[in-house]
Amino acid sequence: MKNISYLFSLLVLTLFGCADQVSEMVTYTINEPVFMTSETFRKSVKVTSEPKTIDVLGKICFYEGYLYVSEPEKGIHIIDNRQPSTPQMIGFIELLGNADLSIRNGLLYADSFVDLVWFDVSNPALPELKGRLENVFKMALPRIENTYGVDYNMAYNADSTGVVVGWELKERTEDVNKYSGGWYGGWGRPELFAMTDGIAINSTKAGGINGITGSMSRFSIYDGYLYTVINNAMNIFSLDGVKPTKATEDIYIGSNVETIFSYEDNLFMGTPTGMLIYSVKDPLKPEYQSSLQHVFGCDPVVVENDIAYVTIHSGNNCGQENNELIIVDVSNVKLPKQIVSYTMTNPKGLGIDNGKLFLCDDGLKIYNAADPKKIMANELAHYRGMIGFDVIPYNNTLMMIAEDGLYQYDYSVLSNIRQISKIAIGE
Repeated sequence: MKNISYLFSLLVLTLFGCADQVSEMVTYTINEPVFMTSETFRKSVKVTSEPKTIDVLGKICFYEGYLYVSEPEKGIHIIDNRQPSTPQMIGFIELLGNADLSIRNGLLYADSFVDLVWFDVSNPALPELKGRLENVFKMALPRIENTYGVDYNMAYNADSTGVVVGWELKERTEDVNKYSGGWYGGWGRPELFAMTDGIAINSTKAGGINGITGSMSRFSIYDGYLYTVINNAMNIFSLDGVKPTKATEDIYIGSNVETIFSYEDNLFMGTPTGMLIYSVKDPLKPEYQSSLQHVFGCDPVVVENDIAYVTIHSGNNCGQENNELIIVDVSNVKLPKQIVSYTMTNPKGLGIDNGKLFLCDDGLKIYNAADPKKIMANELAHYRGMIGFDVIPYNNTLMMIAEDGLYQYDYSVLSNIRQISKIAIGE
């Protein structure tokens, strides 16, 4: 009924648009922000050695035998994975608004809505909160779990109100002739800036011990700097001091970046309009190199030996309905060239390790990627029955986060790749 009312109102306005006094009331539903005081928000961090059940999958990071699993907007689960066949959950960091994380030299860096927070995890069983940088992620907002519009004016005027920690659906009735803006979406349009699921294996330059993240991460560490992307803004933090410092002003990328992957001295970013490549030879002045405009979908990219592997999938907010694995020659980052593309079912995260490609699609697919043009003929294994989201292959163990659990596989013998453990999610 609401849509009919809205369409009728548009018709009336079209017919009588030249009249000076046309009054048409429109009823619509919108997400209004829910606020928490800044003091309460920043005092909410808790660390416990009592493991909690993982209810919703999130992003993952592997560091020195331990897995850190983000549960979106709730916190970070800690898993002792020194024996992948018998992983043990050993603790939980309660951290409101968390989505991404990276680790360097025993310090875990994580977002908490608008703040960057860091912990000492030299003792993974008992992380210690070390500090936070406030209001560095100005565009960060909670996830939207419906298709209604958002009142961004209310959300971004939060300085005097607190921190936005959720949304409440409200019905409004307004005179469209007196409407002055202030909200985006409306009329059932999807919100574009919600946090996304998924996770990115990021290579880093020598100079520190870095964790390995998955292929949909928005955090990447390179040469002592943490690069983060939220919407169309890149932040760079220096990690070489006693505490992280913001090294530059926000850098405008020009498109809503959903994933970031570092390879050699370049950053590869997934956006709705294509894969972007930036050079970080000067770490504080990322320089645009090129884009592959026909690779759409906000989805992840991983790179090995100058070959980039990109997945795009339908069913997201990035405006495309294709499901593909795309392989690109990036030996010349100023002129990337697509080698081949393959139709997939609904691919998401992926990883590459010494010519072995791991792909979350119709479960988990594993390929010998020695010849990109013959990958489909060189499938090593295919495990069905789960909805995989992302992977980290490391030291012959594959760690995969899926809708129903954290799966691990031993791929030390390619002719006998086998599942060795699973931690259930949502049970």
